[in-house]
Amino acid sequence: MSGYDYSTDPGRIDAVAAHAFLTRSTWSPGIPLDVVARAIANSLCVAAFHGGRQVGFARAVTDRATFAYLADVHVLEEHRGKGVSRRMLETLLAHPDLQGLRRLLLATRDAHALYRKFGFTPLANPGTFMEIHRPGIYRHPDGTDH
Repeated sequence: MSGYDYSTDPGRIDAVAAHAFLTRSTWSPGIPLDVVARAIANSLCVAAFHGGRQVGFARAVTDRATFAYLADVHVLEEHRGKGVSRRMLETLLAHPDLQGLRRLLLATRDAHALYRKFGFTPLANPGTFMEIHRPGIYRHPDGTDH
């Protein structure tokens, strides 16, 4: 993890860098930059930097009192396997505004082992949760990205 710097300072978060990854991710393909910027402005975020460049990002959508949803966790491919995501999560979850919350949620397709290290478990009662899911919301009707 040498050479990496982590920050929750909103002034250091690079929305353009986060967007560059998120727009090609499996969970938000084609997401517009203005949507990423608005999401960052309304979330508690952490970023990982290497050589002054943002190489990782995560955010918590939270009321800072009872609930948080962990979202958009990513590390650029060339920086994976170096503990960057673990350190970002340690930094974010240690933030004073995320202490004492009743519930933290997240959705992951393939990083269950990582999140288990932080106490996340499968839903105890998944039948109580519901969702509205719009996976193609950032695509134009013609199927292209925004």
